[in-house]
Amino acid sequence: MVGRDDQTETFRVLLQRLERGRTEQSMIITGLRGVGKTVLLGEFRDIARAAKWEIVEVEASKHDDTHFRQTLFSQLKGALLRLSPRARWTERGRQAAEVLSAFALSIGADGGIAVSWDVPPAEGLADHGDLGMDLTDVFVALGEAAQEQGRGVAILIDEVQFLRTTQLEALIQAVHKTVQRKLPITFVGAGLPQNAELAGDAKSYAERLFKFPKIDSLKGDDARRALTEPAAIEGVTMAEDAVDLAVQITRGYPYFLQELGYQTWSVATGDRIVLEDIETAREAYEAKLDDSFFRVRLDRATPLQTAYMRAMAELGSDPQKASDVAAVMKRESSQLGPTRAELIDMGLLYTPEHGYAAFTVPDFDKFMLRAVPQLQVPEVRKRRPKS
Repeated sequence: MVGRDDQTETFRVLLQRLERGRTEQSMIITGLRGVGKTVLLGEFRDIARAAKWEIVEVEASKHDDTHFRQTLFSQLKGALLRLSPRARWTERGRQAAEVLSAFALSIGADGGIAVSWDVPPAEGLADHGDLGMDLTDVFVALGEAAQEQGRGVAILIDEVQFLRTTQLEALIQAVHKTVQRKLPITFVGAGLPQNAELAGDAKSYAERLFKFPKIDSLKGDDARRALTEPAAIEGVTMAEDAVDLAVQITRGYPYFLQELGYQTWSVATGDRIVLEDIETAREAYEAKLDDSFFRVRLDRATPLQTAYMRAMAELGSDPQKASDVAAVMKRESSQLGPTRAELIDMGLLYTPEHGYAAFTVPDFDKFMLRAVPQLQVPEVRKRRPKS
């Protein structure tokens, strides 16, 4: 959590203001892979739990709206029961339960998912068949039940970029209504850098509802502390030049610092880590990243997708223009547009500005040059003539 004080303090203020019946912007945290977004959400969970809030944790995935409803129903039902056991439900508690039942039953004409409790569905609430309207009814009812108990509900969603537009739209719409009602329920997300743009596309008023803090590599003293403080807890010191080299190798990215620290700990002896220990651990560090952090992403790519990323790597680590990548591959941009879109959809690329794409993983360009020494572009497949 080194270097993330601003975000944790912002989250504390969010909870405190909602508890007092005031409004406050929620957050969608953005950043590349390996900068600690998921860890930060975990810290938010602990902060909320210490404040006696109920927590709903979801890792978004590419599922249809039916699965999304099912996941939320299960999680929100648990939150309601933790807020107030069924035997102690007030009118608002029972109302929230009935709205949740309606939300689950409105999944489909085939009966939807089996509701695992004998709570009759509400009529006229969360049964519109529109995800945004239904989820809004759920958030309002649950927020009112939480408010009555002097509590709150924090919905933490990781990998927000994998939500469908309808799902992100519904969440933003629901949060908008709870803000208007000044209810203690909020949604905080984390994901790749395109999330701010996705949220804005989903609902024009998203920028008024959310802050979009971007977290990146650790700088200066923060990067050094990420290595030296955990070592100090174990009674080990680090030489200044050793820390300097470690920060230089990792460029301050939290996951890279963690991995290099681990590999260095494995080779070092005694109670002081020196420059030679970092140099010795470097090869194992790079091999571990190649075999796990990087490789799992490359293994998901088709030959043409691999060629596209290899061409990007050849151009360097900066965001690359689609036409420049196509030129390296000796293709037209229009031919490679679908491939580029697929890589973005897979979370391997993002678009920092129109017409440009960049890797979502730090140093992925260097890995591509190591893993794919030669650019090999598959031949264009000729379409079969129509019979």
